[in-house]
Amino acid sequence: MEEKITLAHGSGGVQTNELINSIFKKHFDSPYLTADDAAVLDIPAGKVAMSTDGFIVSPYEFAGGNIGKLSICGTVNDIACMGAVPKYLTCAMVIEEGFPIAKLDEIAAAMADTAKKAGVYLVAGDTKVAGKGQVDSIFITTTGIGQVIEGADTSGAYAKPGDKIIVTGDIGRHGCTILLARNDFKIDADITSDCAPLNKNVEAVLEATKDVHVIRDATRGGVGTVLYEIAGESQVGISLDYESIPVADGVKGVCGMLGLEPLYLACEGRLVIFAPADEADKIVEALKKCENSEGACIIGEVTDENKGKVVVTTAVGAKTMLSRPSGELLPRIC
Repeated sequence: MEEKITLAHGSGGVQTNELINSIFKKHFDSPYLTADDAAVLDIPAGKVAMSTDGFIVSPYEFAGGNIGKLSICGTVNDIACMGAVPKYLTCAMVIEEGFPIAKLDEIAAAMADTAKKAGVYLVAGDTKVAGKGQVDSIFITTTGIGQVIEGADTSGAYAKPGDKIIVTGDIGRHGCTILLARNDFKIDADITSDCAPLNKNVEAVLEATKDVHVIRDATRGGVGTVLYEIAGESQVGISLDYESIPVADGVKGVCGMLGLEPLYLACEGRLVIFAPADEADKIVEALKKCENSEGACIIGEVTDENKGKVVVTTAVGAKTMLSRPSGELLPRIC
């Protein structure tokens, strides 16, 4: 008989202890993991970056990962985008009554494996069990802290006219993967999420040059939303060469069938980087040597025209404003 989560697993008693020891301690054990009320950590000198993020993806498993892998990648990448080296993570789980314990073990294993690849420690956490129907299977919140690399200073407000815009690979795969996993449209396509930790990629960029203005991961809303956010924060215009934007054939096919714009499909393993033109080729070269960014390329530049707007040059040379989507395109992609 399949073992499942019961309300007793969240009561703080014997069953809670058993769950922590049999799953979380087994996968997350490290010199920093504590049974006390808070972890005591070595904090590096200098500036630190801190971030927290909640993950409620449905379905919780998808081609290329699951909610556990996603929860580590999301927070690791947010910290890395501030020019920081992620060090420690905490996680809080809200699990639905009746959730299979074997699936929880798979999720914890994916978290541990991804954290190891990123070089971070899971140091503390919390587990709550909600009644049947109060949550959708499992929700995870992760919080992370990292050391800002000396000389790094990035922000969405720092984009400048003349900057080149770089993406680290083909876009839209995560959003497309989740769409297919729901099977609402009965489409069969070989597409895998790009979900990956990117802190080593950012470190490689900052080893090549500290002259980087913006680093942002294109999660909810995809690359298009990120570009509009940065254009607004920095009060600059953005010019894109549509033909230069990398999109996998499978994603192109799905977007063509459903009338979707790849620029607005979520990524979970792609960065958007703004840097001075004379640094751009150096950055692309560094990225191409790293796993998960072999397809890095320049897709546009920052201008002092059309401030706050994103303008796209099409294959025939026409210029058009990238329209902003309304409503919810793909709910719960992260």
